[in-house]
Amino acid sequence: MNSPLRLSLLSALLALGAPMAHAQNVTPRDVPYPGGALSLTVDLSRAPLDIYQVKETIPVQPGTLALYYPRWVPGNHMPSNPIQDLSGLVITAQGKQVPWHRDLRDMYLIRVDVPAGVSTLELSFQLLVSSDSHGFMAATPKLADLEFNQVLFYPAGYYTQQIPIQPSVTLPDGWQFASALEVSQRTGHTVAFKPVNLTTLVDSPLIAGAYFKQVDLAPHATVPVHLDMAADEPGKLTLTDKQIAQYGALVSQAEKLFASHHYAHYDFLLTLSEHVGASGREHHQSSDNHLPGDGLDEGNAVIFGDLLPHEYVHSWNGKFRRPADLWTPDLNVPMQDDLLWVYEGLTEYYGKVLAARSGIWSASQYRDVLARAAADVSFRSGRQWRTLQDTADATPMYAQVSARWDNWQRGSDYYPEGALLWLDVDTQIRDLSQGKRSLDDFARAFFGMDSGSYAVRTYGFGDLVDTLNQVQPYDWARFLRERLDYTGDQLPEHGIERGGWKLVFDDTRSEVDKVWAGKAGGGDLMYGAGFNVGGSGRIGDVRWGSAAFAAGLVPGLKLVAVNDQQFTIQVLKDAISAAKNTHSPIKLLVQNNEYFNTIDLDYHDGLKYPHLVRAPGSPDLIDAISAPRK
Repeated sequence: MNSPLRLSLLSALLALGAPMAHAQNVTPRDVPYPGGALSLTVDLSRAPLDIYQVKETIPVQPGTLALYYPRWVPGNHMPSNPIQDLSGLVITAQGKQVPWHRDLRDMYLIRVDVPAGVSTLELSFQLLVSSDSHGFMAATPKLADLEFNQVLFYPAGYYTQQIPIQPSVTLPDGWQFASALEVSQRTGHTVAFKPVNLTTLVDSPLIAGAYFKQVDLAPHATVPVHLDMAADEPGKLTLTDKQIAQYGALVSQAEKLFASHHYAHYDFLLTLSEHVGASGREHHQSSDNHLPGDGLDEGNAVIFGDLLPHEYVHSWNGKFRRPADLWTPDLNVPMQDDLLWVYEGLTEYYGKVLAARSGIWSASQYRDVLARAAADVSFRSGRQWRTLQDTADATPMYAQVSARWDNWQRGSDYYPEGALLWLDVDTQIRDLSQGKRSLDDFARAFFGMDSGSYAVRTYGFGDLVDTLNQVQPYDWARFLRERLDYTGDQLPEHGIERGGWKLVFDDTRSEVDKVWAGKAGGGDLMYGAGFNVGGSGRIGDVRWGSAAFAAGLVPGLKLVAVNDQQFTIQVLKDAISAAKNTHSPIKLLVQNNEYFNTIDLDYHDGLKYPHLVRAPGSPDLIDAISAPRK
């Protein structure tokens, strides 16, 4: 309870105009920032040493100024911008250092008391690039990736689209670059870009490298589309004529699908490095993609071939059309992820479909990939307690939870099961309309308006249902909610069966599965015994309620021996195959920290790998969906 003396003191301070911790309103307003354009210079000269040097100029007025470091970045769906990598922040005005203070309730907010007579603040700081930068900021001795949201502060209290900014980047000697930003001029190693608003800047990453290559994917189109690549080694930049044709077909197949585009030009930004990993983030006129050094090898297409298609689809779904709860006026207002099963699930669906339609995958490879995805989510033990809808709703907490027990906790199932949900919708439309209409008609109706415009148009659940009903009348609200809100032990989506195929399991890996096994170490036993294990013997995940779970296996344990033989993946598989014809359990020696234990795995159903087989007497909708559009 506040005492009378405390209240009197508070009133007196307010009357005297004393600064209060939260006196300035940081609620964003849709009005131009009164100070004019900010300027931002990022010096990548020391990027090979994982240091980005930043200088920023912010026009100001005397008084208390609140500055935000971005926290919620579009496309990441959670508050994960790595402020922990920012160091050395010094603010000056007229050559003198000005103190700044961090807000005690919001670590991404600082306040500065701007002295009288000062019209500009100069900020200087470093971003110390680390492997914990969520896979999107990356640097090696030969390349660098720059996400502008990680190298700026901005005035609180304004829509970011109302804050103009003049960006420039200084590159290491001999490096080339690519970005959706348009160049104003280049002087020596420094590139100045045309002024943009802060929303556009954050939506326009940059890659640079000593080894760089640009490929024109639409040489005869009026709207340019390029694949821009930087790699640690020059030999990794090689694309065959076949691959160039496939990525060119991706552009044309997407245009046929959506009957529109929503960019003035588009750049696939791609870094190839063993030190970066595989990831992608969508942007309106570009995408920021990372692959291992051999990521473009044709033999790896079944693993990585849908990355560029997925991020490309986001230009329509997620950037142009965006769930209303995922549009925010600035980069620090929390996002709500309830429609991620559309934002990511529908994109995942069409990313894989376009990989097949463009020829990156064959029809049989598409089916094998679909079989793997369906098998993974069919065996999700966590569906017993957690709905698909909740996997989207709870995304903001994913930065704080462990990746262990993913099968039981479900994780980001709005990607794979979201894709199966939209396959279910697609086949339902085809079935109801007797083949006259499909989800492609929905895609054109929902994303095809205002071609050429990249002004965001938001939507809600009702808009989805209304457009589906325009394409094919049906109770789509019930159809979707029954699947989104389901708990139980069965997969609620039935697009594969309605598409004329069945998911089956046997002891033979598909060609696609063999490639995945080679990358992952070959120990995925989730569909049978109920666990996966790496080549070192470390157990990655265990299916709750499976034979492995009953035996006492949990994520993080290490297998040392199998039936008194030293563990290898092959020894384990041989033991599982042999146990199919016996009643004897498989004996496992397991290490848990410094302790060892012998447990019995009582499992006798052999190895199980997923495949799709045709269901006799039903039309083949799966191959019809993956066939290229003429």
